[in-house]
Amino acid sequence: MTMDIASIMGTDRYLSWYQQMCDIRMFEDTVSELLSRNVIRGASHLSAGQEAVPVGVMAALQSDDLITSTHRGHGHCYARGVVPEGQGKDRQEHLNRMLAELCGKETGYCRGRGGSMHIADVDGGNLGATGIVGGNLPIAVGAALASQILHRDQVVVSFFGDGAVNEGVFHESLNLASIWRLPVVFVCENNQYAMSVPWTSASSVPNAADRAYSYNMPGLVVDGMDVEAVYDAARQAVDRARKGSGPSLIEAKTYRWYGHSRSDPRVYRTREEEAEWKRRDPLILFRGKLLDRGLTQDQLERTEEYARAAMDEAQSFALRESADPSPNDLLVDLYAPGVQDIGSSEHAAKQSATDPTCRQKAYWQAINEALREEMNRDATVVLLGEDIGAYGGAYGATRGLLDQFGAERVRDTPISEAAIAGAAVGAAMNGLRPVMEIMYVDFTPLAMDQLANQGAKNRYMFGGKTSVPMVVRTEGGAGRGIAAQHSQSLEALWTHFPGLYVVMPSTPFDAKGLLKSAIRDNNPVMFIEHKLLYGTTGPVPEMDYAIPLGVADVKRLGSDVTVLAYSRMVLQAIAAAEQVAGEDGISVEVVDLRTLKPLDRSAIRQSVEKTGRCVIVSEGYKTSGFSAELMAVVVEEAFYSLDRPIVRVTAQDVPVPVAEALEQAAIPQVSDIVEAIREVMA
Repeated sequence: MTMDIASIMGTDRYLSWYQQMCDIRMFEDTVSELLSRNVIRGASHLSAGQEAVPVGVMAALQSDDLITSTHRGHGHCYARGVVPEGQGKDRQEHLNRMLAELCGKETGYCRGRGGSMHIADVDGGNLGATGIVGGNLPIAVGAALASQILHRDQVVVSFFGDGAVNEGVFHESLNLASIWRLPVVFVCENNQYAMSVPWTSASSVPNAADRAYSYNMPGLVVDGMDVEAVYDAARQAVDRARKGSGPSLIEAKTYRWYGHSRSDPRVYRTREEEAEWKRRDPLILFRGKLLDRGLTQDQLERTEEYARAAMDEAQSFALRESADPSPNDLLVDLYAPGVQDIGSSEHAAKQSATDPTCRQKAYWQAINEALREEMNRDATVVLLGEDIGAYGGAYGATRGLLDQFGAERVRDTPISEAAIAGAAVGAAMNGLRPVMEIMYVDFTPLAMDQLANQGAKNRYMFGGKTSVPMVVRTEGGAGRGIAAQHSQSLEALWTHFPGLYVVMPSTPFDAKGLLKSAIRDNNPVMFIEHKLLYGTTGPVPEMDYAIPLGVADVKRLGSDVTVLAYSRMVLQAIAAAEQVAGEDGISVEVVDLRTLKPLDRSAIRQSVEKTGRCVIVSEGYKTSGFSAELMAVVVEEAFYSLDRPIVRVTAQDVPVPVAEALEQAAIPQVSDIVEAIREVMA
């Protein structure tokens, strides 16, 4: 039974709730009108009719609690950002900046970069809305993980629609939150339709909340048109989470007055159905309760007028007083500022590495040492991934770290690539520096939404108000006879996305120094290790050194031809260079790119200008592979220095076969590089 909150909160709080619901309704009606006049561009998904849900939930939160939101998120953003006047954010300023964002103005919360579907008020506790159904669920899990590890008295609420309940990431997220007993509350706003598909046709259970029992958490069904019922359920769930008892799932049965978007003809629902729901309008229901409890008609009418006046002022601010963003700022805030503290210089470390007494380490040991040193250095560095604990990782790179740092900071996860990645994104946004491991690069497409649409884009979409300092450790490449789904080189996929760095070291020395820089960087980094490099050895100084991202390294000096390579292909290129030097007297310069993004274009230009010839070696596929990008860079940077056409040596456009003879034919061999060098020198 819904508790009587009047004795707890008093009339002022009641009136505040009504004011918030009126403000949200007026905001949505105003946006609808502006959309009809094409004043607001793009898609806006309105939540008129659902006002009781965000207002009731936010009333149960503390000032430092967090939310993640959805494409239908204006109400969430407004309710999370409003506090009593004089105690925080000004209500009018809040409405101004929200509407300005929808209108694409510089004064908007995201500087006009996020718009309706990606509105965020990070400083106000809203980690942002996502246009991907269910995309915010694992982010909330990660933010709650950070709260747990950092021992904050903080709860995270994740809002999502009924359509998200059928997404795999919903199930992965609830499972992960339950296993770790995280302080997160999942709120399903069941407005009866996932775009046009009714809930009754899309679900095998009567209620979304029924799914909770599969994940050992309470599932509460509430009347989403009744703000008091929503508050009561939210208060219970938030209290449970704050006490360390784990997550809950609340399903609020509600309805949206407008269509899915402005182009929605609403042919999938009847006028009778709409009229029946509108008789239970959350504003009308609450207005009646307030009159019964002693508020006057005049008080309520003045509250409604206050909402109209506030939206008039917000329109004036957004449409007449706010400037458009400058095209000169297009690239601003795409990446977080670079890292200053990188330990000893690479130059000093290289000098130490040339000492004959310098210790020799295997590639996997260099990775392990970098992780160990960074975890000792920074308590916010945590590891997430499959089999990284007692097992020590598929190739031993996390061996012994569980014993030293414990299960809180070295977390074995279920096989849930999307949830692992999303949790890393959310944890990074809330104070941690997660290093997540996906066992093979072939599996990273399972996490593509969380890495490419969320982690890589959040900083820019949200106007530079957040950072996502995280590392994705994975490994790729062929050579072990494990066939097409465990042997690919998919770096080209990840270099394609703005906001994400890609690192591929070839030596133990580079692996340690680059991983340390990646962990310290404030941007998401895809760190790809080649499976055939783990057993290779080389000098690794016993010092805290880091190699800056975006700096190539000339592994072998030469004057006749430049070979551009990375990862294991660097070793193949050096072997080929030694062969043609001895047999043909050709002087080959081997440039190890080390990081594909940011790419050291200057080093490429300088080497090609010196030699006048270029061979590009990559284990990725030839068609649309990274070798094509490198070819474009050489043409852009040093076209007039080329004496001969560029030659590419790449993997064949075929799934990697298991038979050894076929596998070797599918990927570049030393002999292929030798042939390419001789061709370009002909």
